[in-house]
Amino acid sequence: MFESAKLKHHVDKAAYRREEAKLREALLNAQFDLKQQGRFPVLILIAGVEGAGKGETVNLLNEWMDPRHIHAHAFSQPSDEERERPAHWRFWRALPPKGEIGIFFGAWHTMPIVQRVMGEIRKAEFSAAVGEIQRLEKMLCDEGVVLIKYWFHLSKGQQRRRLKSLEQDPKTRWRVTDVEWDYFKLYDRFIRVCEPFLRETSTGEAPWIVVPGADSHFRALTVGRHLLATIRKRLDEKQPKALPRKALPLPAPTDNLNVLSALELNRKMTREEYEQELEKWQGRLNLASRDPRFKTMSVVAVFEGNDGAGKGGAIRRVTQALDARWYDNISVAVPTEEERAQPYLWRFWRHLPRHGSLTIFDRSWYGRVLVERIEGFCSDADWMRAYSEINDFEESMVRHGEVVVKFWLAISKDEQYRRFKQREKVAFKRFKITQEDWRNRKKWEAYEVAVCDMVDRTSTAAAPWTLVEANNKYHARIKVLKTLCTALEEQLERIPKKPAKKKQ
Repeated sequence: MFESAKLKHHVDKAAYRREEAKLREALLNAQFDLKQQGRFPVLILIAGVEGAGKGETVNLLNEWMDPRHIHAHAFSQPSDEERERPAHWRFWRALPPKGEIGIFFGAWHTMPIVQRVMGEIRKAEFSAAVGEIQRLEKMLCDEGVVLIKYWFHLSKGQQRRRLKSLEQDPKTRWRVTDVEWDYFKLYDRFIRVCEPFLRETSTGEAPWIVVPGADSHFRALTVGRHLLATIRKRLDEKQPKALPRKALPLPAPTDNLNVLSALELNRKMTREEYEQELEKWQGRLNLASRDPRFKTMSVVAVFEGNDGAGKGGAIRRVTQALDARWYDNISVAVPTEEERAQPYLWRFWRHLPRHGSLTIFDRSWYGRVLVERIEGFCSDADWMRAYSEINDFEESMVRHGEVVVKFWLAISKDEQYRRFKQREKVAFKRFKITQEDWRNRKKWEAYEVAVCDMVDRTSTAAAPWTLVEANNKYHARIKVLKTLCTALEEQLERIPKKPAKKKQ
């Protein structure tokens, strides 16, 4: 894959100057159209061997185009805050919005490659990282991101000469450190790791473009031409017709199983039993959250359910047992304009908790396979691929040591009607009932099918669903507390206790 980059590529200065002016104008026009249309973002990944001109090329792009709409990020070693979240969290936060261009130095590919070259991870771990990268990039492309990946390459001899040249020039000497020379000594090992990596992660939607880095003029024109052609191609594509804002045809269920109809919704629990159990499980939850080992982990609790099923009441019983400094309650509503400009999962990913914290999602990313599916707010392709994207998202959290607990609070249709009418009568509960709730009730059967599909396809070993029989609010609240507390305690047991310090 790197053979062509070893050849001598040269552009004389006069020819470069002639094309540069035309290329700059065309790139500026494309950038203006990108901003005006605001239909998609452009994300450029910059990678390659040291000294191949990565920084110079990015500086040139900022000079050729409007830098106000280019967001460059250099990722080095993760900070303490970043280490406490899944590995890709810091990249998600930096994604450019629609209409803008983002440039990533050292993106998600860098750490696995360096770790593999240094022998810090095994082949199986590296292969798992490659698979995760493939799924991440596919998801970004499916969400409309124009993903452009440039690998700047030099042969071993070219890299040696380039580093010596930079080192001898007083103006550029600062750019060559011991790290660059240490990597040069590992050149052959890097190539053995990087060449198959590029082949495996080069896809039709996001291929790697190998840029010969020896000649600065050829390098600049190669990137400029390709960037222009890629952006212009997407801009000139006909925009698909907007989806009608009405319910999509309901697909037939894949089997005859209905996990909701199998629930015994009227579980019994008296108020006296409830108060005893409440004190018990809130106490255990409080103790677990104050365990010193809790500072090395985090919890994500997802609450979904029928309208009126008591999610808010269950959440309050959880938060009553916790220190307010240690949890965050995210109430998910209609996405903002900022959130619409990003991939679907972005607005959830950025709220993931740090170690020693719990984040509660009152409604969540499952809206895509529920309300968006039923109401036709997204295409069939969007909600059908969302199942695998959600599973990847949750598995990445679990791999990082986060506890993911998901609740579906289920009530009967008759019980929902009773609660809706009660809310209309009680003054301080009127805010809980809207016309939207009554409208959604008319699609009860459609939502039931969607929920069954959701549970079937996203209840995994890493993040299983807990179905909560919620006709009796007392039973529902205790089951939520007990499940959450048990999951937290089980995770704590997996973390070894630090030995007590001996007294001097």
